[in-house]
Amino acid sequence: MAEIEIMTADQVRRALNRIAHEILERNTGADKIALVGIQTRGVHLARRIAEALKSFEDRAVDVGTLDPRLYRDDLDQAARQPVKPTEIKFDINGCPVVLVDDVLYTGRTIRAALDALNDFGRPSSIQLAVVIDRGHRELPIRPDYVGKNVPTSRDERIRVRLREVDGDDGVVLMKAGED
Repeated sequence: MAEIEIMTADQVRRALNRIAHEILERNTGADKIALVGIQTRGVHLARRIAEALKSFEDRAVDVGTLDPRLYRDDLDQAARQPVKPTEIKFDINGCPVVLVDDVLYTGRTIRAALDALNDFGRPSSIQLAVVIDRGHRELPIRPDYVGKNVPTSRDERIRVRLREVDGDDGVVLMKAGED
């Protein structure tokens, strides 16, 4: 598969800072906001957004992790990888919760994450932040905060690289059938 860089490390950093500012604007500050990152890359992105929020507001926000795989409607595919820890060690009742993920595609992971999050309480609102929205939704789910919209075909893939997982930052579009 041929790879085309669509976001550099600096562009990813700026997008996350912009998302953090948008979260603050929409929620009129960082009071009671909680971030929940979807395993794996969403966790690291949530932590980075939390760092940005702290630098802007001088106030720490709670960050949790969520692996919604056991809530998916395609468990046969989800079972191919081991389930990662879900850790939400704070009360989400009555708080705005921002789910954070790397790529939004069909919406099925987010639907599963919404179901999983309900096991932890009832937030005042659930918002969604993603680095890339690539379209092709199968469910009526839309992000509240987007780093970049990247129209794709179904045979293309988007890969968000993060230094915590991959050693470097960036976003690439992988095109099938090209070398």
